Amino acid sequence: MRPSIISALIAAVIASSDYPKARSFIYVVPDGYGVASQVLARDYHAIVNGQGTAQRPNSPQLGADSLVIGTVRTQASDSLITDSAASATAFACGVKTYNGAIGVDDDGAPVASVLEAAHLSGFKTGLVATSRISHATPACYASHVLDRGSENEIAAQEIGYSHPLSNVVDLLLGGGRRHFLPTSDGGSRGDGVNLINRAVEKGWTYAGSRKELDSSTREDGTVPLPFLGLFSSSDMSYELDRDEAQQPSLLDMTKVALATLEKASSDNSKGYFIMIEASRIDHAGHANDAAGHIHDTLMYNSVLAYIKEYIDSHPDTQLLSAADHECGGLTLEDGYNPTVLQKATRTPEYLGSLLAAYQGDKAPYLKDELLPMYGLENVSDDDVKLLLSIAEERSVSAMKIAAGNMLAAEAGLKWSTEGHTAADVILYGYANPRALRSMKDSVGKNINNIDLPQYIEKVLGLNLANATQALRQGGVNWVGKRDELHVIKRSNKLHTHSHTH
Repeated sequence: MRPSIISALIAAVIASSDYPKARSFIYVVPDGYGVASQVLARDYHAIVNGQGTAQRPNSPQLGADSLVIGTVRTQASDSLITDSAASATAFACGVKTYNGAIGVDDDGAPVASVLEAAHLSGFKTGLVATSRISHATPACYASHVLDRGSENEIAAQEIGYSHPLSNVVDLLLGGGRRHFLPTSDGGSRGDGVNLINRAVEKGWTYAGSRKELDSSTREDGTVPLPFLGLFSSSDMSYELDRDEAQQPSLLDMTKVALATLEKASSDNSKGYFIMIEASRIDHAGHANDAAGHIHDTLMYNSVLAYIKEYIDSHPDTQLLSAADHECGGLTLEDGYNPTVLQKATRTPEYLGSLLAAYQGDKAPYLKDELLPMYGLENVSDDDVKLLLSIAEERSVSAMKIAAGNMLAAEAGLKWSTEGHTAADVILYGYANPRALRSMKDSVGKNINNIDLPQYIEKVLGLNLANATQALRQGGVNWVGKRDELHVIKRSNKLHTHSHTH
């Protein structure tokens, strides 16, 4: 063997052995979040807390700002603009795939996620989201289907009911109860299976409300594992709309999850892997709702600030955080002044539900009662008529978007789309000083989203290839009808970047 080859092999061995390992890993996804999202939230937070004005700005850093280490490219295998499913498959499983795919490659074959590989290696695992827990991002870590719309099947796989590796997740917290319940119990499952009951029969502890979560939480802030918390029928509320007595916040769920997984793995050299998603930043982008966008972005920053402090006291844990894509194409234009957004106390989603249920004269109700809750206090009668005509002729969702753009115009903001964009996203990272230097050397630059799970695989000592082999041991057709894959891809191309993505 030539000396140059020997030297290269020795260098590779030294580099590999010197690679700082992590006992636990936290990955946080601010779905649909972009650079302008952070700037808007930062400026708003400063102004409402008396730290400057729009005329004399003085905006200090938020929780995420000190953690910037790079940027991430986001495109799917079949589009320059990704959806959440293709992007989540990329940063969960390390492969590029088509829009709409959940944990499968471009040919529709299942590929293992870092969560599944962590489970097989003896780590504890968790998923936390403010969307339905069966929605695209969390789904890609613990399920495999050809089409993201198969949420009933995703739910079944997430609790191990129909997953080939059985139960791979120890803790699930989020929304989406309807996908775990049969239609006879107010759910969406047509097969009659009550997955919540099945989970409880298998030893899971279940909480369906904030009160039930609190009653399950021990004095040390932990809950028993395995644990299933489903706090709404569909997505959890926007932070601006959230009823604290009914639903925990993303920060509340994060605290419970980290305490629980840390304690459950305390006697093991291997800790845990968890994915936490600030899901509704994306939904507010689709809805062109600046107020909802701000408050969920601020919650994301609070979560990162908490995790940073947590890692300071748990230096064997590492953090990476990046959005799956930007959503809404938010721009902050001449006349930009987020001060006016203080007046919004509810989102258009909340107002739309009230309007849809109202049986009286909708025009004065909308003008005098609902729109002021969104900070629109001086709307003309003509604008009210326009909003109602949009609701009647198109949809209430379209009306909510129109209201969002009215408020945005007052604040000097503009949304360029109701869908996703191709913009790169910010990469945040944190670890103990030595590990952080290594993290920056490895991924602290402009990277592809598939590079992220490869880094996690290295620092946790996982083997994604072996995990994928285990998934495929019984074949690959359990993910769906692969002979219909071309139809699914064509359908997803037609519907990609709509509000549900």
